Parts: sequence; structure tokens; C-alpha cells
Amino acid sequence: MQRPRPLVARADRFTVAERLDAGGNVLQPLDDNDVARVCTQLRGGGYAAVAICLLHAYANDAHERHLEAAVRSALPNVRVTRSSHVDPAYREYERFSTTVVNAVLAPIVVSYLERLLDGLQTLRINASLYIMRSDGGLTTAADVLDRPAALIESGPASGATAAAALAQTMHLPRVLGFDMGGTTAKAGAIVDGRVQVAHEFEAAGSTHSGRGVKGSGYPVRFPFADLVEISAGGGTIAFVDDGGSLRVGPLSAGAEPGPACYGRSDRATVTDANIVLGRLPPKALLGGTFPIDASRSRDAISALAHELGLGVEACADGIVALVDNAMAKVLRIVTVERGLDPREFALIAFGGGGPLHACAVAQELEIARVIVPMHPGCFAAQGLLNAPLHADVARSVLFGVEVASDAAFAQWFADREAAAHEDLAARGARADSIVCAREYDARYRGQGFELTIAAEGSPDEVASRFHHAHHARYGYDVPDEVVELVNARVRASGELSRPTATPKNEAPVVRAPARRRRLWIDDNWVEVPVVARDGLVPGERLDGPAVVEEYDCTTYVPPDWRLIAGSDALELERCS
Repeated sequence: MQRPRPLVARADRFTVAERLDAGGNVLQPLDDNDVARVCTQLRGGGYAAVAICLLHAYANDAHERHLEAAVRSALPNVRVTRSSHVDPAYREYERFSTTVVNAVLAPIVVSYLERLLDGLQTLRINASLYIMRSDGGLTTAADVLDRPAALIESGPASGATAAAALAQTMHLPRVLGFDMGGTTAKAGAIVDGRVQVAHEFEAAGSTHSGRGVKGSGYPVRFPFADLVEISAGGGTIAFVDDGGSLRVGPLSAGAEPGPACYGRSDRATVTDANIVLGRLPPKALLGGTFPIDASRSRDAISALAHELGLGVEACADGIVALVDNAMAKVLRIVTVERGLDPREFALIAFGGGGPLHACAVAQELEIARVIVPMHPGCFAAQGLLNAPLHADVARSVLFGVEVASDAAFAQWFADREAAAHEDLAARGARADSIVCAREYDARYRGQGFELTIAAEGSPDEVASRFHHAHHARYGYDVPDEVVELVNARVRASGELSRPTATPKNEAPVVRAPARRRRLWIDDNWVEVPVVARDGLVPGERLDGPAVVEEYDCTTYVPPDWRLIAGSDALELERCS
């Protein structure tokens, strides 16, 4: 394993004389002469950003605040990040890492947002600018300037937010968001309309089979949508390894040079396999606007088939089966490995490739229902329009579960909730839409990891909730062991006031002439209907095998599956 290179060179790290104990009590006061010395060194360094992190500042931030004021006075044009502001929680390495990552990103994000804001002003666009956070919520540009590290995983979070909004519209309590694009597939669980959130990840880290490789990236403690990702997309390259076995990924042809059918590569990809199998049209993609060469797909697959001693169609079938299996593994990570039963979920498939593979992936996990939203290729972007405003605050506790009944602690929650209401209302949230959730990060005493649980009820109820969560995640619990609360957190969300869409006059559906295409299914060529999605009317049913085409996506309905057209989405259900 390769450790990530340090973001700050040793010569650029400075110390000051001071010390607090773990309770925040001052053992050694901050030395003002040391502060002056460090400020002098910083002035001569030409730095764009400064990260401040002192021992036990999560328990008492007085020294960090004093140091921050001195640095800001000495370097008024430098971005300063204080650990007790961005990550006031214990564990020094993770807190320092989060602070440093935030400081590294600050000049880049500030420069970008300043250009964006100037551009909007030049265009006379007076609407407020909101930015997606990594946890699937929106925040203001001003907040982002303060906490740029909160954006690191914001792109994938948008798709999860869109899936959560659709789940609420369709009254689905448990769904899996499944996004397959050109290079990767991503998945996340949504329970009771809420995207599942984790509170630490490793930025720029490596992954193996969808799981992060511990220690390969930079720990960042900001809430983020609990998604997993694997190198499995339309452009993922298939090859024969040194042992003579067929492999798919992790390398991708991307958009340039792209799959072999684009005419700029001879390497077989998942898209080429789908073309050989007949699931994608042989002449053009994107509604006929992007010409392709199906013969190049066949030639690329044929080269692999020759090495393996297989027929071309059998080789293409193997490529698709391998990528389907890899994506099913990702869905297991966000369900089975999180203590959730995938059979209780519906699968929302989107991205350019999601609906093409969704039924096979669902069948692998015994999921009986697949949802394909309108405009699947653009669905993740829709999450930006659906997302609520988010705010959160945390503090380290490090007490036994008995603190749950402490009146002063209850007052801390109440004060933070009141502040969150005020904060979100000031950012534009409707006052009647603001909701707050109280949470604990809890563990058995002596453990080095925590689980997040709701902070409701008596100490016994909180402990029982933790035992249940531990059993669901790890398969066992220890009822007699002491439960320790590590962090307390308030998570708040509120809806923006959005303009009401004006209904448009829908033109009557004009059914395109029926078409049929040969698909390779169960080792045989089978003629199947090919239907344009905009020709389907709500309530219409279509038994598989069949193909539904639209501009940005193709949906494959396998044998033993049935498609039901709806006003918001296509629904596919298993018939057996």
C-alpha cells in the first residue's frame, strides 16, 4: 500500500508552547512570544492558507482562537482554518487531517467561487447561489468559503438526493440508488426518505472492490452520503489476464478514446459487449445523433473471444455478467455490510448505463422491483433542485451513556437546535420546514470505532438502541458491556422556497412504428420489441424480453420481468 504524500512539508509546520488536558483545563498557558515568533515566520513564507490545530482544542478552543486572531492580524490576506471550528471532535490525527485538507482546498475553492459570483453578477443573475455538500444537502457560498472540505464528495451525493426525493414521491420507504455512468457505478441506501450518512472518509484514497483502503487517503471528518463506488461503467475495459481469465476493469476508455464502437480504439468495453448482444442499437446512440460502428465492437470482442476459445456472443455475455456481478457486490456493501436486507429495497437505476444493467443486478440480490426515473442520464443533476438546506454541529462527549439524562446536556441540544433553526432560516429555508435530529456516536468502552444512533429517550433506551445497531452491523452485541457516547450531534435540514412549476400542455402520445431487434439471450438470438419511452402511456405494461429506448438511456427488460409505465417513472417487477 502506498501512503499518501504529506500535504504540508515538514519545513512548513510550526509549533507553539501551550498545553491543555483532555478536559480542556490549561496545564500550560499559550506563550505570546511563541505566537509572535510563528507569525513572523508565516509572514516570510508566502503562504496562501494556514491550518491551526492544537491538542485538546475540541474541549477548550481558547488557545486556538487566540492564535487565529494573531495570524489573521499578521496575514490579513491568508485563509485561516481553525480545527475547533471545522472539526471540534477528539482524535488528534483525524482532526488535524480534516483541518489541513480544508486549508489546502480553501484558496482553490475561494478563487473558483469568486469567479463564479463575479460571472453571475455580470450576467445580472440575482438569485442566491447554493452549493451541494457531500452529505446531499445545500449550503450557501459563504459557508463553503469557510468549509470547502465539505464539498469533496458532493457530486455523487447529488444522485443520492435525487433518488431520495423520488422515493418520497412514490412512497417507497427503502430504496437503493444505483448510478452507472461511463467509468464508474455508485450505490447508496435511502431509508425513510433519508440518504444514509457517514461522518468520516478518506479523501483521494484508494478503493478495492468498492471498499476504501484504510490509510490510503487523507481522513476528513465531514458528513457525507454513505456511497460506495466501483470501476464499472460503459467505458470499462475488458481484457484477458496473464492467467488466461476474462477480466473487466478497473481501467476505463472514458469518453476519449471511448469504446471501440466510437472508432478511436480497438479495446473492448462494456458498451461494446452490449452492442454485440443487441441491447444497444447498432448504428447510433443518443437518439440517433451519435453514429457508432458496431463492427468495431464485434472485432474488439472477437479478439478476446479468440484468446479464450469462446464464441463472440458468449464472450460479450461473460463481460456483461462480470460487470453485473461487480456492481451487485457494491450494492451488498451498502446493504448487507451495513446490516440492511436488500430484499426489502426497491432499486432506483439511473445514469447512462444503470437501467441497462439494473434488472440483472437486482436479480443477483433478490430485489423484486426496479424504478427507472424520467431522463435517467440527467437524474443526478436533478438532485441539485431537490436538495434541502443542511446544517450540523457536533461536540465531543466521551462519557458513559448515563449522560443522556443530564439536564445540561439536554440544554446543549436545545440551544443548538434553536441556533440551527435561526441559521437555516437566514439562509432561505422555510421556517415551517426546518427539522432537527439529535444523534450520538456511540461504542462499547474500549472500542476504536463508533456507530451513529438517535439521541432519544432514557440512558437505557439509548444503550438498547446501540446494542441493536451493533448487532445489525456486526452480527453480535454485548448487553452487559458499558456503552460510551463519543460525540453528540445536531443535524438540521430545511426546504428552500422554490417557484411552482407551470404545467405544460402535453402533446398527445404518438406511437412510433413498432420495431424489433435481435438480442442474444440464454445462448440464442431472440427477436424482441424495441419501444420508444415517450410512446408509452401510464399504466401500459410490457413483458420481457424487451428494450425501451430514450435519448440518454436504454432500459433492458429481461425475460421473467415486466415493465409498467408510470407518470414519474418506469417500474420493472420480477414475474417469478
